Amino acid sequence: MKKRYTTIICFVVFALTPVLACTSAIIGADANPYGRPLLWKNRDTSTIDNKVEYVKGEKGTHSYVALFNANDKKLEQAWMGMNDAGFAVMNTASYNIKDDKVPEKDMDKEGYVMTIALRTCRTVDDFEKLLESLPRPMGVEANFGVIDAYGDGAFFETNNHSFVRYNLSDAENHVLVRTNYSHSGRPNEGYGFIREDNACHLLAPYAPDGEITPELLTETLSRSFWHDLKKRDFADGNDRWVIDQDFIPRYKSTATVVIEGCHPIDRDKLPSPDFIEDQYIMWTGLGYPPCAEIIPVWCSPEGVDPSLRGLLPNGHSSMGDKVKARRNEVFPIRKGNGDKYIDMTKLFNKEGTGYVQTLVPKNLETYRVVRQKRDSKK
Repeated sequence: MKKRYTTIICFVVFALTPVLACTSAIIGADANPYGRPLLWKNRDTSTIDNKVEYVKGEKGTHSYVALFNANDKKLEQAWMGMNDAGFAVMNTASYNIKDDKVPEKDMDKEGYVMTIALRTCRTVDDFEKLLESLPRPMGVEANFGVIDAYGDGAFFETNNHSFVRYNLSDAENHVLVRTNYSHSGRPNEGYGFIREDNACHLLAPYAPDGEITPELLTETLSRSFWHDLKKRDFADGNDRWVIDQDFIPRYKSTATVVIEGCHPIDRDKLPSPDFIEDQYIMWTGLGYPPCAEIIPVWCSPEGVDPSLRGLLPNGHSSMGDKVKARRNEVFPIRKGNGDKYIDMTKLFNKEGTGYVQTLVPKNLETYRVVRQKRDSKK
């Protein structure tokens, strides 16, 4: 009887544990009209409060900027970031490549791995060498996405003991998309199949002609309510209440971030920190993406806007709290399964006052002004 109760309790705990998720893409330089590679992540996590911080390199390590959980006081786990050598990394959780019995308490080390990578890596190949060198089991089950200053990019589908590398140069239209399963893993296991289809559908008109921009990723994909299984855009309908299921933005989406790299440099050159600071931009929308404001971040001590930093109590950022309040308007029902229902009128309405309708033009202007300033430099 005791064993039976233990089994039931374990099942209930698993059922109540939120599945970590994300939607992501790597875009090659020739798939972008400005000739720059892109690394995009729509972050989904139960840790709703996030921040962005700059970490100065010490003892021969690289300086970097990254997205952290608000409660990460020591900045030990980066969840997406770029360093002063032009290396950038992010991840999505995977649920179909773990092939061992390593207990859950020894898993979820992806943030630590990405912190090590930001401190030490210059190139995509460096990241591969890092994965080869880490002690086993690594404590990860993830798709790691990386780019560098030479225009290289790859996904590394990684479990505790091994990984499979997918190079951006081999991908159709030089575009790679991942959600919460690994293409090298067990078929039909994992999560995010419809979200991946959503992303591919939304990118399809732009990829063949090399027209994928950072703003397409943050302002269209991360604010889209296209559902590929139903072949319907719920933002265009007349339904006020829409069930939050299999869209790219989700109740637990806490950021949309695009790292825009440089024009690929010659392989016999080393980019300087000043060059990376000048050329790389981490376009950051903190909080629930349909309600997020895009703020540019640079890899420098003054490169992170104070509104993104964890300067409030408990490491909260003022922008994160601002957007969280907006999300609470979009999901206003507090009883029962209320957090599963989107009030679409808060995002789109006939008056044109929805958050998506008012924020997208503002964000597009931010992109225009900042990009113009960067690209006008000699």
